[in-house]
Amino acid sequence: MDTLSYKTISANVANVEKAWIVVDAENQIVGRLSSQIAMILRGKHKASYTPHVDCGDNVIVINADKIRFTGKKMNNKVYIRHTGYPGGQRFATPREVLAKNPRGIMESAVKGMLPKNRLGSRLFTNLYVYAGSEHPHAAQQPKEIKF
Repeated sequence: MDTLSYKTISANVANVEKAWIVVDAENQIVGRLSSQIAMILRGKHKASYTPHVDCGDNVIVINADKIRFTGKKMNNKVYIRHTGYPGGQRFATPREVLAKNPRGIMESAVKGMLPKNRLGSRLFTNLYVYAGSEHPHAAQQPKEIKF
């Protein structure tokens, strides 16, 4: 019989409880919202958080096309990418990115806040971003969270 009354329990894939959460991004600031979402995806809000295990929840983000930036970042911030060819550097403002791909800003902001390894790639698959207010995950009975 053990004499210790408390034991440190390390979570693993078998005993992790994963919930479904809906977040409404309408009129939310991109960076502040994405840091909260990254924390939930990682599982840091749970008492059973284990750094090397996917113990976070599944997050559904709706109204991603209605997010906002502080100040003049909507027109002045620049996203830079490269095609891989000489002279292939491309620039885009958040307004241009929202017009072309409304989910792109939210996804890239959250992905940048996750670990840059295999675990981070696995955690990113638990994020579902939708431009409108409808989502196909009603069967999972997600809970809505306000930030």
